[in-house]
Amino acid sequence: MSNPAHRPAVGVLDQGPELVFPPGFLWGAATAAYQIEGAATEGGRTPSIWDTFSHTEGRVVAGHTGDVACDHYHRMPDDVRLMAELGLKSYRFSVSWPRVQPGGSGAANQQGLDFYRRLVDELLGHGIEPWLTLYHWDLPQPLEDAGGWPARDTAARFADYAQLVGDALGDRVRYWTTLNEPWCSAFLGYGSGVHAPGRSDGADAVRAGHHLMLGHGLAVQALRASRPQAQLGITVNLYPVTPATDAPADVDAARRIDGLANRFFLDPVLRGSYPADLVADLREVTDFGHVHDGDLATISNPLDVVGVNYYSRHVVAAPVEGAEPEKYWRAPSCWPGSEDVRFVTRGVPVTDMDWEIDAPGLVETLRRVHEEYTDLPLYVTENGSAFVDTVVDGQVDDVDRLGYFDAHLRAAHEAITAGVPLRGYFAWSLMDNFEWAWGYTKRFGMVRVDYDTQARIPKSSARWYAEVIRRNGLAAQ
Repeated sequence: MSNPAHRPAVGVLDQGPELVFPPGFLWGAATAAYQIEGAATEGGRTPSIWDTFSHTEGRVVAGHTGDVACDHYHRMPDDVRLMAELGLKSYRFSVSWPRVQPGGSGAANQQGLDFYRRLVDELLGHGIEPWLTLYHWDLPQPLEDAGGWPARDTAARFADYAQLVGDALGDRVRYWTTLNEPWCSAFLGYGSGVHAPGRSDGADAVRAGHHLMLGHGLAVQALRASRPQAQLGITVNLYPVTPATDAPADVDAARRIDGLANRFFLDPVLRGSYPADLVADLREVTDFGHVHDGDLATISNPLDVVGVNYYSRHVVAAPVEGAEPEKYWRAPSCWPGSEDVRFVTRGVPVTDMDWEIDAPGLVETLRRVHEEYTDLPLYVTENGSAFVDTVVDGQVDDVDRLGYFDAHLRAAHEAITAGVPLRGYFAWSLMDNFEWAWGYTKRFGMVRVDYDTQARIPKSSARWYAEVIRRNGLAAQ
């Protein structure tokens, strides 16, 4: 079903852009290695936790795996040409750790690095800025077998891996993201278990979150020493968290979820400390003995940029006796220590992921990071929506996705007008892909992928986005 309130007027760009973005604004699109590459056993690649997870019965919808995905490993030059046709100024991709360093330790696999060398060369040859993410959730399985992210040694292994990639690509890649959405890696992977590796232990989730950030800090140190010209950052998925009412219990529920969703990562990385209230909230889960002297100084090593992934808002409430199930749902175990919090469904338009559409929340999120945490340049490193697409006469007219992008780009412009140093925007995603535990049942792409033939079809949103990039702006509504 379309959402008219989120659909731009037909022909709006023909009126000429009136919301102009700053000169040099970096327009891009993003993907992740396991979601698009395929070639799961080629070129020396070994299994990641997502290979193991997706091949475990009942973990992923319909038993889907990333074995083939979008076959980007073999179709990369054509995909880069498609990016150039859309006018992308930058492409955010992730490196597959088990493709580059099978087993998670030891020497680099040159076949794996060669793939990324070719990718970077293709991008630069088409005038597209490479934006490299070191970790988008594909931990080598042997490291998980040795304890995974709850084990401190994994952070050190990550720094070694970062150094290998930096040595190979640092002469041509300017922008580096250490981690993508460590909240998901920690709390979905080790808390609720709905993501790889599928473990469910609150204490493990908290330890994993800390060691992910420690690995980030160690990687920043390694890259800074060997590639001082690199622009280094991290990408965090953030949410405005709103209490359902101004009742003290609801306000406290919002405080707790904000702590776990946002401040758990923002504070250590940008302030060098954990929030005292968050530590108190988690005392029944862990005693924080995994935090060693010097860790927070390492985690808070200075950065050059901060990436923000934004999709929706959380509205939360305290437990309510006899609450209607269609309005409230209880926090799952990915929120350790807050299982009694209830999330409120407001009845506003949603995407195919059942995520509420809330473009103003992007303004709130960007302003908060800038006003409360840092003057560093910010980038929206992911923003997008899944909808059910229909192919008609070989075309996909995805008006809902187009409308989602339009609304959120207007929010991005509003944030810039309010003084936020927003320097770029990456649409999620370049193409339909393996959507983690949802397999191939959810489509986020601006480009449709026929998974039987691997044919690519740019959707209406892709053509619209190409015009936004060409004009560096939007028409006023």
